[in-house]
Amino acid sequence: MLVHLQGPWTPLLGRLTLQQIPYQNPILLGTFIFVAILGVIILVATTRYGKWGYVWREWLTTVDHKKIGIMYCLVGLVMLFRGFIDALMIRTQQAIAVGPKSPGFLGAVHGYLTPFHVGQIFTAHGLIMIVFAATPLLVGIMNIIVPLQIGARDMAYPYLNALGLWLTTAGAALVMLSLFIGNFAHGGWYGFVPYFELPYSPGVGVDYWLWAFQLSVLGTTLGSINLIATIVKMRAPGMTWMRMPIFTWASLSANLIALTSFPVLMVALALLGMDRYLGTHFYTAGMGGNLMLYNDLFWVWGHPEVYFLILPAFGMMSEIIPTFSEKTLFGYATMVIASFAIGGVSWGVWLHHFFTMAAAPSVNSFYSVSTMLVGIPTGVKVFNWIFTMYRGRVRYELPMMWALLALFLLLVGGMTGMMNAFASSDYMWHNGVFVVAHFHMMVLLIAASVFGAVEYWFPKVFGFKLEQKWGKWFFWFMVLGTGWVFVPMFILGIAGMTRRLDYIPYTQWAPYLHVMLVGMAFYVVAVGFFVAHLYVSLRDREKNRVGADAWGTTRNLEWMTHSPVPAYNFAFIPHVNARDEWAWRKEHGLAELHAGDYEDIHMPKNTGVPLFLGIFSMGLAFALVWRIWWLALLCLALIVALIIIRSFDRDTDTTIPAQEVDRVERAARDGVTENGPASDLLGDPVVATSSIRSESGGMGGKSSAAQPAWAPMDR
Repeated sequence: MLVHLQGPWTPLLGRLTLQQIPYQNPILLGTFIFVAILGVIILVATTRYGKWGYVWREWLTTVDHKKIGIMYCLVGLVMLFRGFIDALMIRTQQAIAVGPKSPGFLGAVHGYLTPFHVGQIFTAHGLIMIVFAATPLLVGIMNIIVPLQIGARDMAYPYLNALGLWLTTAGAALVMLSLFIGNFAHGGWYGFVPYFELPYSPGVGVDYWLWAFQLSVLGTTLGSINLIATIVKMRAPGMTWMRMPIFTWASLSANLIALTSFPVLMVALALLGMDRYLGTHFYTAGMGGNLMLYNDLFWVWGHPEVYFLILPAFGMMSEIIPTFSEKTLFGYATMVIASFAIGGVSWGVWLHHFFTMAAAPSVNSFYSVSTMLVGIPTGVKVFNWIFTMYRGRVRYELPMMWALLALFLLLVGGMTGMMNAFASSDYMWHNGVFVVAHFHMMVLLIAASVFGAVEYWFPKVFGFKLEQKWGKWFFWFMVLGTGWVFVPMFILGIAGMTRRLDYIPYTQWAPYLHVMLVGMAFYVVAVGFFVAHLYVSLRDREKNRVGADAWGTTRNLEWMTHSPVPAYNFAFIPHVNARDEWAWRKEHGLAELHAGDYEDIHMPKNTGVPLFLGIFSMGLAFALVWRIWWLALLCLALIVALIIIRSFDRDTDTTIPAQEVDRVERAARDGVTENGPASDLLGDPVVATSSIRSESGGMGGKSSAAQPAWAPMDR
């Protein structure tokens, strides 16, 4: 039985009325105008230059793991920018609204944001940064790099891969839509129960939060299945478990965490949804439910999620540091064991998020000890990175600088994490900004690793290096911003400041809050340098083109194929002879091998079904938010119909003819791009990709008339 809600409702539009559009809010109105103008510019430019066919064929319908990975990263960057704007508004509000004499603007008593608006921004900032920024960025990089590192031509389930992307995108779009239609949840990103139950939050904000979260969880779960299957089943011949690159190991352990934790969150959100829509009482204490059930289920996902994010970041550091130390990674086996030890321990720490719930001392002691145990395998990794650099020829190029910053942030975040592991300490600063500062150290460590990974693997994906000058300005201003924002935050946390304050009653905290605002100004300048970094890199891309081995001291399989990588990744599936296969080949003079005859290559065929499933899923979620039942039923019927139609489709593969493979290989070998011949390539070109030919092992199927470009992504 559907829960009856008070207030206006019509069969056509449900709860949606004109009053739900916040056009009276100047901040949101300005944001809407900016987004609308930007959207019109993109649409007009795409039409003006006749790129709709290209966008549809090469991107919207693609199942190529590299392009899907790039789109994951774009979604992550857009949401990272949105989350940063939220952070800027929070810091500005707290710097203004200090003391009873602080001024008020735009209808606020203090500062320029009302408490309701501040609550939404805090909630959106947390959810966006963790679920819609960090997660897509990491999943995107894993999507691009893992198949290349194991010598595969694509993911195990390319169609599922595209579906995961579009479901995640649908969730992100729903969060953005809540800016302009209705509002967002305002009770914290992880959802307080019973505050998020219908009697206490009858608006649509919690429903937006609920369905956006659920779509993202579904997309990430599908992605984890795909990555695990790819690593287990699609490794090149000769790549035994102990020859796998360390980033692939980190990705495997992270996705095992995702596969076993994200479904728990899915259940937690589904039960909350049943409480809100069907009137059940899973979390209603007075009606036979248990509100602690939600906290347990949420944090059973929530803390392993932290390691789902951090382990790939550790993997990126483990790839960058050996390359720029010109040494092999120290303690490979212990690094693998440490990754899985962190993953295993991650399941036994969730209760430290509510030490103050008055559990027995023995319970708190258990979770204190288990939390501290994480420090052991993490410490192993730190020492291994240091020993890798020891007596190495360390080059301080941008990827290495980001990796070293990530290492420093790990030390700060790790040590403050140990302080939080004590239940007695947690009683003092629980729900305070000391914990917030600690958590941001860990998130910034992930961000630093991602920026380092982008600098490191960008030449492999796009065929040219990012320029260094503006990139270093971006790096140093990020360092300045981090210091000026989070050192004062640690101090305020020790002083007793709690989180999510829209008004600061103690004027003695004002200097620290103003210093933090200066830190945000450094971050704003850093964003400007980041844009300049990208612009100059694109402008000078011909000058910065590279060969296969962009850095000259790389070690793994992905550096064995061309830069940028062709659609089929490898003309021949390589045979792996050693742990650091590319380094082994260079040492044995096998880096340049002349190929024999090429063979036809079977690849998955592009399809628009995942895109439409994502669109209809977003439509379903939007209809559920506003309780527009006819639209919900229509979207659900279309989703079911598309899945059935797709299940009967047997034309899912396509073939790249051997002649086309030969043409692409010759062009890449000669340094010829679609824009003309490239000169002065940095790094070594690759002439062939395999010393031992393997069976093609294609999927079979027939060719298609309308083909995407097989050449590398030379854009």
